[in-house]
Amino acid sequence: MTAVQSGPPDSPSPSLPEGRYGRQDRLHSPGADARADRRLKAAAIVVGAVAAVLLGWYGYSYVTASGVSAQVVAFKVVSDQAVEIHLEVHKGAGDTAVCTLRSEDADHNEVGRKDVRLSQHAKQVDTVVTVKTTALGATGELVSCETASGS
Repeated sequence: MTAVQSGPPDSPSPSLPEGRYGRQDRLHSPGADARADRRLKAAAIVVGAVAAVLLGWYGYSYVTASGVSAQVVAFKVVSDQAVEIHLEVHKGAGDTAVCTLRSEDADHNEVGRKDVRLSQHAKQVDTVVTVKTTALGATGELVSCETASGS
């Protein structure tokens, strides 16, 4: 398809209809695009910095809020009525932790549960806890471990 020009071949292209494509002086002013790019870059940097600070604050508060971590090192079925659980707890030296332990049978029915209060003034506590069971236990599990309220 061939474009048809109205007027002499060397004449400038006709002007755009008024109001249809925005302000003419803004479209053709030198540096308008560069200024818009700088504003967008500045806004993106500010938004990115705020997001990074918020993400860092959230991560730090999440990590420090949990003052107690614990794990079962090993467990041993002692008899039909007891399971020994070796528990390792990491906490603040002045904190008291309360950990809930349980034992389940082979069918995953809970056969024993015990809450253990650890108030030793140490950051790491290793202890062996005996959980009494109503039947032969097949597991020794940590249900939860948290800082005791009031400490």
